[in-house]
Amino acid sequence: LLLMVAPLSLFAQKFGYINSVEIVQVMPEYIKAQNDYQTLQKQYADEFERMRSELEKKGAEFEQLKDSLPANILQRRQTELQDLYARMQQYEQESYNNLQQAQQAKIAEVSKVLSDAIQAVGRDGGYVCVFDIASGIPYISETLCEDVTPKVKTKLGLTGVQK
Repeated sequence: LLLMVAPLSLFAQKFGYINSVEIVQVMPEYIKAQNDYQTLQKQYADEFERMRSELEKKGAEFEQLKDSLPANILQRRQTELQDLYARMQQYEQESYNNLQQAQQAKIAEVSKVLSDAIQAVGRDGGYVCVFDIASGIPYISETLCEDVTPKVKTKLGLTGVQK
């Protein structure tokens, strides 16, 4: 009897799937993260532009005066321009790294909120597994699995929000 009932219990298990892209795109945490990232990116770009303008201005001044400057002042101004250029390059690299770190931190925050909601839906709904069709899993039977994307959206308070 146990051998006959065991296979039936496998069919009674519930499997679900979600489309994380559909969910994430409407999450307030994601939208805020995108806005925060764009604001930070603009701040870095504005500062870089300020530095570039300063370098251009000093470079133009140097070009106008270089023939009339004594050698020691000429050398000092060349060094100043080289230092400013080096600082610009360093700033560009640092801002790139900082933006990467900020983006990773924001993605981790959004992923945590989404993961918690998926786990809660899985537990509450008695699902054995909840797959993400956006992750490129080769095949998920949409007839044998239940689409729990709406349940995850509800858990996140995103009902009625369209992508």
